[in-house]
Amino acid sequence: MLAKSYSRPSRSRTLGPYLLIAPAVLGMLYLLVYPFGRALLISLQDFRLRELIKGDAEFVGLRNYQTLLTDPRFWEVVRRTFLFMAVNVAAIMILSTLVALMIERLGPFGRAVVLSSLVLVWAVPVVAATTVFQWLFHSEFGIVNETLTNLGFTAYEGYTWFANGSAAFTILVVLIVWQSVPFAAITVYSALTTVPEELYESARLDGAGAMRIFRSVTFPLVRPIFMLVLSLEVIWTFKAFVQIWVMTRGGPGDATTILPVYAVQTALANQRYDLGSAASMVTVLLMSGVLVLYFRQLFRQEGEHL
Repeated sequence: MLAKSYSRPSRSRTLGPYLLIAPAVLGMLYLLVYPFGRALLISLQDFRLRELIKGDAEFVGLRNYQTLLTDPRFWEVVRRTFLFMAVNVAAIMILSTLVALMIERLGPFGRAVVLSSLVLVWAVPVVAATTVFQWLFHSEFGIVNETLTNLGFTAYEGYTWFANGSAAFTILVVLIVWQSVPFAAITVYSALTTVPEELYESARLDGAGAMRIFRSVTFPLVRPIFMLVLSLEVIWTFKAFVQIWVMTRGGPGDATTILPVYAVQTALANQRYDLGSAASMVTVLLMSGVLVLYFRQLFRQEGEHL
């Protein structure tokens, strides 16, 4: 009997897959890991405009974090950040679920129209959409003031929306929800298409109403995708910056200042790059903590342990 011979894989065949992914890994390390490490280092130094120019920053340990955590304004910004995140995420998930359920019940033509509209909204650049909202609520030329005035609400003639903290906060929430619902709705709808129709028919035969069907049949099956979308929206709204910076720069006062805006204000306006970096690190830590708690709860519901 001839003995079977096994040839060892060549070295090039073994290293081939790693060489293929090496550019992507190196790019990720350069674009993500290096900036994070650099920001972490600056947060541990006395790094101001002088150090930015000369480059001889002094290592001060956790002093910047101590300064940050003893600042009452910082904790007010943290509270506002979580409020901003909670309001946005709740509105996004509720509206996107309703839109997804509506799409599921539309005919082919209506479904194509709604999905196309959502994709077009989703494709609008963030800065362009923010600029449009600025013009919509402009005190002199905005269509919102003109419409409200024509409807008899004369108090809104020339009303300066962005000079009122609550109004500016609300406009930003509307903007971010409007930008975020398309992705969430399309993703939730794609999950709804995987639910077998036979389950719906069985539930209707048992006398279940629409709410009971959604609670007992639909949601348990789409919950993984729903929770994934929820976690992504938490991340995106927690670190929202561009919309706020373009529209209000955190004003009026601190009414729309959340942690990312606070970090940039501290670094640029006050030239305290060390405190700005420390604020960024705290933002990452808080966001990671929220996600860890969320995933622990999710895995506990799934009968697993983190």
